[in-house]
Amino acid sequence: MFENRKVYRVCHQKQGLVTFHVTVKETNLNIQADSDLSEKALRSVLTHRQYIENHISRVPGFADSLTPLPDPGIAPKIICEMTTAAKTAGVGPMAAVAGAVAQGVGRDLRQWSANVLVENGGDIFIKSDTQTIFTIYAGSSPLSMKTGIKVARRPDSFAMCTSSGTVGHSRSFGKADAVSVLAECCALADAAATALCNQVQTPKDIESAIAAGRRMTGVQGIVIISGKQIGLWGALELVRL
Repeated sequence: MFENRKVYRVCHQKQGLVTFHVTVKETNLNIQADSDLSEKALRSVLTHRQYIENHISRVPGFADSLTPLPDPGIAPKIICEMTTAAKTAGVGPMAAVAGAVAQGVGRDLRQWSANVLVENGGDIFIKSDTQTIFTIYAGSSPLSMKTGIKVARRPDSFAMCTSSGTVGHSRSFGKADAVSVLAECCALADAAATALCNQVQTPKDIESAIAAGRRMTGVQGIVIISGKQIGLWGALELVRL
Protein backbone atom coordinates (compact mmCIF):
# COMPACT_ATOMS: atom_id res chain seq x y z
CA MET A 1 0.00 0.00 0.00
CA PHE A 2 2.72 2.47 0.95
CA GLU A 3 5.26 3.85 -1.49
CA ASN A 4 7.45 4.94 1.46
CA ARG A 5 7.17 1.48 2.97
CA LYS A 6 10.78 1.31 4.22
CA VAL A 7 10.55 4.67 6.00
CA TYR A 8 7.12 3.80 7.39
CA ARG A 9 8.31 0.47 8.75
CA VAL A 10 11.39 1.91 10.44
CA CYS A 11 9.10 4.28 12.34
CA HIS A 12 7.26 1.31 13.83
CA GLN A 13 10.39 -0.43 15.14
CA LYS A 14 9.97 -1.32 18.82
CA GLN A 15 13.07 -1.46 21.00
CA GLY A 16 14.30 -4.90 21.99
CA LEU A 17 12.50 -6.79 19.23
CA VAL A 18 14.04 -8.60 16.26
CA THR A 19 12.79 -7.54 12.82
CA PHE A 20 12.45 -9.88 9.84
CA HIS A 21 10.46 -10.04 6.61
CA VAL A 22 8.42 -12.75 4.92
CA THR A 23 7.17 -12.52 1.34
CA VAL A 24 4.85 -14.96 -0.45
CA LYS A 25 3.42 -13.70 -3.76
CA GLU A 26 1.44 -10.51 -2.95
CA THR A 27 1.92 -10.92 0.80
CA ASN A 28 4.87 -8.93 2.17
CA LEU A 29 5.09 -8.91 5.95
CA ASN A 30 7.29 -6.88 8.26
CA ILE A 31 7.42 -8.79 11.53
CA GLN A 32 8.88 -7.95 14.92
CA ALA A 33 9.18 -10.53 17.69
CA ASP A 34 11.33 -11.55 20.63
CA SER A 35 13.46 -13.68 18.27
CA ASP A 36 13.77 -14.42 14.56
CA LEU A 37 10.80 -16.64 13.70
CA SER A 38 11.14 -16.40 9.92
CA GLU A 39 10.61 -20.09 9.19
CA LYS A 40 7.57 -20.36 11.45
CA ALA A 41 6.14 -17.17 9.97
CA LEU A 42 6.63 -18.46 6.43
CA ARG A 43 4.76 -21.67 7.22
CA SER A 44 1.97 -19.65 8.78
CA VAL A 45 1.64 -17.37 5.73
CA LEU A 46 1.54 -20.35 3.39
CA THR A 47 -1.17 -21.99 5.49
CA HIS A 48 -3.44 -18.95 5.65
CA ARG A 49 -2.95 -18.12 1.98
CA GLN A 50 -3.87 -21.69 1.09
CA TYR A 51 -7.09 -21.41 3.08
CA ILE A 52 -8.00 -18.25 1.17
CA GLU A 53 -7.01 -19.57 -2.26
CA ASN A 54 -8.94 -22.80 -1.71
CA HIS A 55 -12.04 -20.88 -0.64
CA ILE A 56 -11.83 -18.61 -3.69
CA SER A 57 -11.66 -21.66 -5.95
CA ARG A 58 -14.86 -22.97 -4.37
CA VAL A 59 -16.64 -19.61 -4.05
CA PRO A 60 -15.49 -17.42 -6.99
CA GLY A 61 -17.46 -14.38 -5.81
CA PHE A 62 -15.36 -14.27 -2.67
CA ALA A 63 -12.47 -12.74 -4.60
CA ASP A 64 -14.21 -9.80 -6.24
CA SER A 65 -17.44 -9.05 -4.39
CA LEU A 66 -17.73 -5.43 -3.24
CA THR A 67 -20.54 -6.28 -0.83
CA PRO A 68 -20.80 -8.71 2.12
CA LEU A 69 -21.35 -12.40 1.42
CA PRO A 70 -23.43 -14.93 3.36
CA ASP A 71 -22.00 -16.93 6.24
CA PRO A 72 -19.59 -19.49 4.72
CA GLY A 73 -20.71 -22.27 7.09
CA ILE A 74 -17.95 -24.66 8.06
CA ALA A 75 -14.78 -22.90 6.93
CA PRO A 76 -11.28 -21.98 8.19
CA LYS A 77 -11.19 -19.31 10.89
CA ILE A 78 -9.60 -16.73 8.58
CA ILE A 79 -12.48 -17.07 6.09
CA CYS A 80 -15.09 -16.69 8.83
CA GLU A 81 -13.32 -13.63 10.23
CA MET A 82 -13.08 -11.97 6.82
CA THR A 83 -16.76 -12.66 6.14
CA THR A 84 -17.87 -11.30 9.52
CA ALA A 85 -15.66 -8.21 9.26
CA ALA A 86 -16.99 -7.46 5.78
CA LYS A 87 -20.57 -7.74 7.01
CA THR A 88 -19.92 -5.32 9.89
CA ALA A 89 -18.25 -2.78 7.62
CA GLY A 90 -20.53 -3.25 4.61
CA VAL A 91 -17.80 -4.18 2.13
CA GLY A 92 -16.59 -7.26 0.27
CA PRO A 93 -14.60 -9.89 2.21
CA MET A 94 -11.32 -9.23 0.40
CA ALA A 95 -11.32 -5.75 1.94
CA ALA A 96 -10.25 -7.57 5.10
CA VAL A 97 -7.65 -9.89 3.61
CA ALA A 98 -4.44 -8.03 4.53
CA GLY A 99 -5.55 -7.54 8.11
CA ALA A 100 -6.80 -11.11 8.38
CA VAL A 101 -3.46 -12.54 7.20
CA ALA A 102 -1.51 -10.27 9.57
CA GLN A 103 -3.75 -11.44 12.40
CA GLY A 104 -3.49 -15.12 11.52
CA VAL A 105 0.30 -14.98 11.40
CA GLY A 106 0.51 -12.87 14.55
CA ARG A 107 -1.63 -15.27 16.55
CA ASP A 108 0.43 -18.23 15.34
CA LEU A 109 3.71 -16.58 16.35
CA ARG A 110 2.49 -15.81 19.85
CA GLN A 111 3.20 -19.46 20.67
CA TRP A 112 6.90 -18.58 20.60
CA SER A 113 6.99 -14.85 21.36
CA ALA A 114 5.30 -12.74 24.04
CA ASN A 115 5.64 -9.64 21.86
CA VAL A 116 4.60 -9.74 18.21
CA LEU A 117 4.01 -7.05 15.58
CA VAL A 118 2.97 -8.05 12.07
CA GLU A 119 2.54 -5.33 9.45
CA ASN A 120 0.99 -6.15 6.09
CA GLY A 121 0.67 -3.17 3.75
CA GLY A 122 -0.21 -0.72 6.52
CA ASP A 123 -2.40 -3.17 8.44
CA ILE A 124 -0.90 -4.08 11.81
CA PHE A 125 -1.53 -6.86 14.32
CA ILE A 126 0.24 -6.22 17.61
CA LYS A 127 0.76 -7.72 21.04
CA SER A 128 3.16 -5.64 23.10
CA ASP A 129 4.13 -5.20 26.72
CA THR A 130 4.53 -1.45 26.20
CA GLN A 131 2.55 1.43 24.74
CA THR A 132 2.74 1.81 20.96
CA ILE A 133 3.02 4.87 18.74
CA PHE A 134 1.95 4.32 15.14
CA THR A 135 3.17 6.63 12.38
CA ILE A 136 0.55 7.75 9.86
CA TYR A 137 1.70 7.91 6.24
CA ALA A 138 -0.85 10.10 4.46
CA GLY A 139 0.64 10.74 1.04
CA SER A 140 0.94 14.42 0.11
CA SER A 141 -0.96 15.66 3.18
CA PRO A 142 1.16 18.06 5.29
CA LEU A 143 0.24 15.85 8.26
CA SER A 144 1.89 12.78 6.72
CA MET A 145 4.65 11.24 8.86
CA LYS A 146 4.25 14.14 11.31
CA THR A 147 1.27 12.72 13.15
CA GLY A 148 1.31 9.62 15.31
CA ILE A 149 -1.32 7.56 17.11
CA LYS A 150 -0.46 6.55 20.67
CA VAL A 151 -2.20 3.48 22.06
CA ALA A 152 -1.68 2.59 25.71
CA ARG A 153 -0.41 -0.86 26.67
CA ARG A 154 -3.14 -3.45 26.36
CA PRO A 155 -3.35 -6.88 28.01
CA ASP A 156 -4.40 -8.54 24.75
CA SER A 157 -3.54 -8.20 21.09
CA PHE A 158 -5.14 -5.48 18.97
CA ALA A 159 -4.98 -3.99 15.49
CA MET A 160 -4.37 -0.68 13.75
CA CYS A 161 -5.20 -0.71 10.05
CA THR A 162 -4.90 2.09 7.51
CA SER A 163 -6.54 2.66 4.14
CA SER A 164 -5.91 5.45 1.65
CA GLY A 165 -7.66 6.74 -1.44
CA THR A 166 -4.57 8.65 -2.62
CA VAL A 167 -1.69 6.30 -1.81
CA GLY A 168 -0.85 2.83 -3.09
CA HIS A 169 -2.64 0.38 -5.37
CA SER A 170 -5.47 -0.87 -3.18
CA ARG A 171 -8.97 -0.36 -4.57
CA SER A 172 -10.71 2.64 -3.00
CA PHE A 173 -13.70 4.75 -3.98
CA GLY A 174 -12.73 7.60 -1.67
CA LYS A 175 -10.09 10.30 -1.63
CA ALA A 176 -8.96 10.36 2.00
CA ASP A 177 -5.20 10.55 2.44
CA ALA A 178 -5.43 8.13 5.36
CA VAL A 179 -8.08 6.42 7.44
CA SER A 180 -6.77 4.46 10.43
CA VAL A 181 -8.98 2.22 12.55
CA LEU A 182 -8.28 0.71 15.97
CA ALA A 183 -9.97 -2.58 16.91
CA GLU A 184 -9.26 -5.85 18.67
CA CYS A 185 -9.83 -7.75 15.40
CA CYS A 186 -7.37 -6.98 12.61
CA ALA A 187 -9.74 -8.19 9.88
CA LEU A 188 -12.41 -5.82 11.18
CA ALA A 189 -10.01 -2.87 11.43
CA ASP A 190 -8.94 -3.48 7.82
CA ALA A 191 -12.49 -3.75 6.48
CA ALA A 192 -13.66 -0.73 8.48
CA ALA A 193 -10.74 1.41 7.29
CA THR A 194 -11.60 0.54 3.69
CA ALA A 195 -15.29 1.29 4.18
CA LEU A 196 -14.70 4.64 5.87
CA CYS A 197 -12.08 5.66 3.32
CA ASN A 198 -14.68 5.05 0.60
CA GLN A 199 -16.92 7.62 2.26
CA VAL A 200 -14.42 10.49 2.26
CA GLN A 201 -14.29 12.58 -0.92
CA THR A 202 -13.39 15.91 0.72
CA PRO A 203 -12.45 17.08 4.24
CA LYS A 204 -16.13 17.92 4.78
CA ASP A 205 -16.87 14.18 4.87
CA ILE A 206 -14.63 13.45 7.86
CA GLU A 207 -17.32 14.02 10.49
CA SER A 208 -19.93 11.81 8.81
CA ALA A 209 -17.38 9.06 8.17
CA ILE A 210 -16.38 9.00 11.84
CA ALA A 211 -20.05 8.83 12.79
CA ALA A 212 -20.45 5.83 10.48
CA GLY A 213 -17.41 4.13 12.00
CA ARG A 214 -18.71 4.61 15.52
CA ARG A 215 -21.77 2.56 14.56
CA MET A 216 -19.62 -0.42 13.55
CA THR A 217 -19.56 -2.95 16.37
CA GLY A 218 -15.98 -3.59 17.48
CA VAL A 219 -14.41 -0.37 16.18
CA GLN A 220 -12.61 1.33 19.08
CA GLY A 221 -10.85 4.28 17.47
CA ILE A 222 -10.68 6.23 14.20
CA VAL A 223 -8.31 8.77 12.67
CA ILE A 224 -9.08 10.35 9.29
CA ILE A 225 -6.74 12.66 7.39
CA SER A 226 -7.88 14.53 4.29
CA GLY A 227 -5.58 17.30 3.08
CA LYS A 228 -4.87 19.63 6.00
CA GLN A 229 -7.81 18.35 8.06
CA ILE A 230 -7.82 15.56 10.64
CA GLY A 231 -10.61 13.91 12.62
CA LEU A 232 -10.19 11.73 15.71
CA TRP A 233 -12.40 9.53 17.88
CA GLY A 234 -11.92 6.71 20.37
CA ALA A 235 -9.38 5.01 22.60
CA LEU A 236 -6.28 6.61 21.13
CA GLU A 237 -4.26 9.80 21.35
CA LEU A 238 -2.70 11.93 18.63
CA VAL A 239 0.95 12.85 19.14
CA ARG A 240 3.26 15.05 17.10
CA LEU A 241 6.31 13.18 15.82
